[in-house]
Amino acid sequence: MNRRALTIGTGALAAALFGAGAWLYPQGKLAGPAARGQDDIYVRPHSPVIGKADARVTIVEFFDPSCEACRAFHPILGQILARHPEDVRLVLRYALFHEGSDEAARILEAARLQGRFEAVLHALFERQPEWAIHGAPNLKNAWRIAGIAGLDLNRAQQDAQRPQIDRVLQADTADLQTLQVRQTPTFFVNTRPLLSFGPRQLYELILTEMNTAR
Repeated sequence: MNRRALTIGTGALAAALFGAGAWLYPQGKLAGPAARGQDDIYVRPHSPVIGKADARVTIVEFFDPSCEACRAFHPILGQILARHPEDVRLVLRYALFHEGSDEAARILEAARLQGRFEAVLHALFERQPEWAIHGAPNLKNAWRIAGIAGLDLNRAQQDAQRPQIDRVLQADTADLQTLQVRQTPTFFVNTRPLLSFGPRQLYELILTEMNTAR
């Protein structure tokens, strides 16, 4: 499936599903799953989590910052979290298939150390066409955009080379290979794979899991 072809239609469908709206991720709620004692192939202690730690439904997204379809799903996921803040959380895993995406992930991990993960993630997606040029990514622009989003670039450029970030990227790569993730975005909802790809199908699977967990 060519998921890049879904980019335009996905944005329109988001409006139809949830109503027009801007960025709606609940800000300041990034946490780790370690509080729930989780450490499995879907959720690792290092995985960024947006939403309540004890939410009944966990969306795991394997994503690539350079992926156009990931960019299209970004506001849709935000709207889902805003609609179900008590029941749904999002766990983000890296699937770095595009050239330059490994450095973009390092920017995000450095931003996490400064408490700026969500802001920088949003900025990189919003301005993705300025830096994620297929075959010729402009990582200087990615850093510049992160700086505009509030990242301390001097500190971040040093932090991006930390061994702990190497381990995060290596662990996510190992897990995506085990789970046979071959495209981005790839979603799992309470470990159930999204077999029929699309925003409506994702939301229907989330609602099914919410009802099952009651």
